[in-house]
Amino acid sequence: QVQLVESGGGLVQTGGSLRLSCATSGFSFTTYAMGWFRQAPGKEREFVAAITSSGGSTYYADSVQGRFTISRDNTKNTLYLQLNSLKPEDTAVYSCAARRGPVQSRVVLINPYSYASWGQGTQVTVSS
Repeated sequence: QVQLVESGGGLVQTGGSLRLSCATSGFSFTTYAMGWFRQAPGKEREFVAAITSSGGSTYYADSVQGRFTISRDNTKNTLYLQLNSLKPEDTAVYSCAARRGPVQSRVVLINPYSYASWGQGTQVTVSS
């Protein structure tokens, strides 16, 4: 059974940092591309960052480029998202997602419909 469990969210002031984790089980983590998405109240889910199965390529939304860093530890079957220089507009529920295969295409990895498995999400709130 595929499971993705996010943690690390919380309340932080503008300019602060958080590190999100996504612990996975039930599938071969090293053969899956992974992504982070977020959804704010009243808004559609949006792409944040993605990483290929090997970790060799990463992609970011323009809004988080230079502030967020996606990484993975294939020995721990865990995905991470380091959030720095947080802004109030980063407030959202952050979810991790998994897609099977050695996908390299940015066009594919930024599309939430490309992912078959999702975690329940963790809330990030940035106060001004």
